[in-house]
Amino acid sequence: MSPQVSILMAAFNAQRYVRFAVDSVRAQSLKDWELIVVDDASTDGTWDILRAYAEMDARIRVFRQDTNQGQAVARNRALSVARGKFLCMLDADDWFSTDALEMAISQFATEGVDSVVFTLRSHYPDGREEDYAMPFLPGDEISGAEAFEKSMDWTVHGLYMVRRELHLRYPFDDRLRLYSDDNTSHLHYLHSRRVAFCQGVYYYRRHAESSTTAVSPQRFLHLEANWLLMQQLRQEGVGRHILDKYNRTRWHNYKALLRLYHVHGRTFTPQERDDVHALLCRMYKTFRRALPFPLFELRQWLGFFTSSFLRYFRIY
Repeated sequence: MSPQVSILMAAFNAQRYVRFAVDSVRAQSLKDWELIVVDDASTDGTWDILRAYAEMDARIRVFRQDTNQGQAVARNRALSVARGKFLCMLDADDWFSTDALEMAISQFATEGVDSVVFTLRSHYPDGREEDYAMPFLPGDEISGAEAFEKSMDWTVHGLYMVRRELHLRYPFDDRLRLYSDDNTSHLHYLHSRRVAFCQGVYYYRRHAESSTTAVSPQRFLHLEANWLLMQQLRQEGVGRHILDKYNRTRWHNYKALLRLYHVHGRTFTPQERDDVHALLCRMYKTFRRALPFPLFELRQWLGFFTSSFLRYFRIY
């Protein structure tokens, strides 16, 4: 018999935290679930821990990749064997409140709800916790189109439960090792009839060394992921207003990362600088702006220098 919920987890060298994540699933008030964990070729004790849990609890199914291929590939493997009516993901270093699954499931009772967004709470290394601010409360509902637009800048975050059919239609985007799986969240929201919000908490463990927040060449893959989604939206035939709005989001991200490159690029190797600069040039052309890239780059740098100077001397 198929479970109500399938939880998809990718794990890589997660022995420090994975027990906490798995235990939070086993402690759920809703008991009708399956946890599918794909070990993405860990080199620590993660696989032994997962095997022990699978032997202890038949609701836990574990698989192992021969080579490390990234979270999106691992999650897609879990998705391919998931049997639940509803699906959600849980990272190997995060955890759920004990009522998270039950609270999410309850929102699907409303006709037309295809996705349910968890309450997101960040947990910092010093033990401090902070709720993710959204303009919606548990029990609220919005259209999928509005949720998509709010997710462009992550006003609505990307941690949620979704109907099985929608997730199978749009699996995780694995074209890049970072960021492109975020595109899947945008597409799930876009194609949901209604999106609801629940009080079940997803606890997100904040790491200073996170690859998505650390200043490194990998950070600039965000631009590539944005372009991949732009192409996908065009293929989906979405309206011009959505394309224009997402293009503005892309442009905002581009300018922010260009400034990051100017400030921190000296910490990269010469090859990394060349690669990032080439990516910036290539992505700039997708905006079809008239100003040549070297002049645009100079203008951005001068603007950043001027604003930093004014802030430093408290002129404004």
